[in-house]
Amino acid sequence: MSAEAAAAAVDAGRVTELAAELIRCDTRNPPGDERPVVEPLRAVLRELGAEVDIVEPEPGRPSVLARIGSGDGPTLLVNGHVDVVPVVESEWSVPPFAGHVRDGLLYGRGACDMKGGIAAALEGVRACGDAGVVPAANLVFHLVADEETGSRVGTEALVAAGLVRADAAVVPEPSELQVCVAERGSLLVEIVVRGRAAHGSDPAAGHSAVADAARLVSALHLADFGVEAHPLLGAPTCNVGIVRGGTAANIVASECRLRADRRVLPGQTREEALRTLTESIDAEGDFDYDIDVLAFAEGSELDAAHPFVSEVRKAAGQAPVRGLYLGTDARFLRNQLGIPAVVYGPGSMTVAHAADEHVPVAELVTAARTFARLYATFGGGG
Repeated sequence: MSAEAAAAAVDAGRVTELAAELIRCDTRNPPGDERPVVEPLRAVLRELGAEVDIVEPEPGRPSVLARIGSGDGPTLLVNGHVDVVPVVESEWSVPPFAGHVRDGLLYGRGACDMKGGIAAALEGVRACGDAGVVPAANLVFHLVADEETGSRVGTEALVAAGLVRADAAVVPEPSELQVCVAERGSLLVEIVVRGRAAHGSDPAAGHSAVADAARLVSALHLADFGVEAHPLLGAPTCNVGIVRGGTAANIVASECRLRADRRVLPGQTREEALRTLTESIDAEGDFDYDIDVLAFAEGSELDAAHPFVSEVRKAAGQAPVRGLYLGTDARFLRNQLGIPAVVYGPGSMTVAHAADEHVPVAELVTAARTFARLYATFGGGG
């Protein structure tokens, strides 16, 4: 009954106001500056009785680390990023950093991705305290910088410094209140296609890099990378999101640059992803091109039959298991440290990074109740 008492103590107004307060802290990345959110988080965590440390691998890029508990027994980690993506304010119907509530939805950049999830996880601790329920484990919060641009000075830096230790972890990214156990990785590349310039009145006298690039775009969007579809993640994909080329309309283009996002499945390496991408290009024709790898993030997964998945699902009212087509910091925990990690949080990735990003207040409450139950019952994740 203690778990249900803790869940019942969740305060909808309190969790909504905390999420709104975090939204009002402008932590856009790029350019990357998480300092505005540090003091509000420090204040809340200290109110909850946490020991708080600030880790700042580079100036202006702090992560907030906190621990609640005696140190005895198992440790449950909550890992959430406090940076958010940029906004185009003219596209919003509400101010993006005001934290407005309208028709049961909390609006703002980071509302679902993922300040709402962080607020729900912290409200779970408050609810346990209000109900007089002592968490069954030590609770560790890593509220990190830099996830939106690769995590180099966020979770990756914490892992490299040996600061991440836990028996299990939850990443409260927006999962529509489902329990995510698998996610795709990503290979980001720039492809430089070369041609031969000529006068635009006689295209045949040159060789158009733009025309070749157009063929490549179509080929990559339709590419079959020869990998069997994953039951939760589907087949690998490729999206060309940026095309830049040519000098003028009356000049046959001598160069065209493409930026592509090649999504990969768990277990696929950087080398394998690059090789199959190159093979897809070469199969389309004889092109003069180079590929520059901009970034690579591994896919990751946790066996859906793992006991920790069952623990989280029970706390979440037997929420279904799912996969995510995008990546999260759970990959560092699963792949590098072997920590069983799930993604569970309020909101939907369909509105993340979009204008008028929002999270339903009802989902903030439901997620907070799930966290309260999990804190009250966590048995070690194994």
